[in-house]
Amino acid sequence: MEEEKLNYILQAFRKAPSAKNLQPWKLIIVKDKKKISDLSIACNNQTFLSEAPILIVACAKEDEAYGVMGGYMNSYPVDIALALEHLILAATEKGLGTCWIGAFKEKLVKDLLDVPDNVRVVAITPVGYPATEGRTRGRKPISKIVCYDKYID
Repeated sequence: MEEEKLNYILQAFRKAPSAKNLQPWKLIIVKDKKKISDLSIACNNQTFLSEAPILIVACAKEDEAYGVMGGYMNSYPVDIALALEHLILAATEKGLGTCWIGAFKEKLVKDLLDVPDNVRVVAITPVGYPATEGRTRGRKPISKIVCYDKYID
């Protein structure tokens, strides 16, 4: 994958909003084939990951995130989700394929990448040119997911 495209998608991640603009994130760009293979095993044996030229591991510095977003939760899961979605959209724009990976053994991932105890691994995505065209999954119609002025089931 071209460095220009990688830099483009990393800039998209960097520009994402976060609670109080705290930007409590760190990305690990994994290019080493052995590490990619080991990470595919840590991701519950999702072996297709080992075919990717790059894995991006999105981490959160929990102590740097806003502690009480909405009055009840730390902001880092939402902060990382917003930023990684920016990256994924930018990758798609450049003709690259991605896949949000949330199923992994965090301890194994942390051990493989020397991630400190005070940092959480939130998500992983492979990035590269897709070998085949992705399948389109059905989406709920707008009328099923949008309400006006009050909640309606």
